[in-house]
Amino acid sequence: METRQADVSIPLQSSGWGSAAPGPRADPPPRDYVLWSLFNVVLWCAVAGLGCLGFPPLVYSIKARDCKLLGDLEGARRHGSRARVANIICSVLVTLVLVVFIIIISMVFMTTMLENP
Repeated sequence: METRQADVSIPLQSSGWGSAAPGPRADPPPRDYVLWSLFNVVLWCAVAGLGCLGFPPLVYSIKARDCKLLGDLEGARRHGSRARVANIICSVLVTLVLVVFIIIISMVFMTTMLENP
């Protein structure tokens, strides 16, 4: 049996991290923040039963995903930006509610422990 040599081609220019790709630079695809929105809805339902406060970011996220699938990248960026802002507001609010809730519970616990030694 004869051994055959495999054809090997070696590029003359490296395509490593340091080299720039030729041509115009493409913008990254718009983000839709659906998972963050779902997290906010679940967290609001768990914290205070106010899941409705997490729905606006979810609606904007779904609209952004729909626009991205239809090829409307400008609409996807616009709805994605609104979803991000609404998610930030919801996350900050739920964090504040949790902190206030923990402070109130700890104060009640401390006053109960001080009254009944």
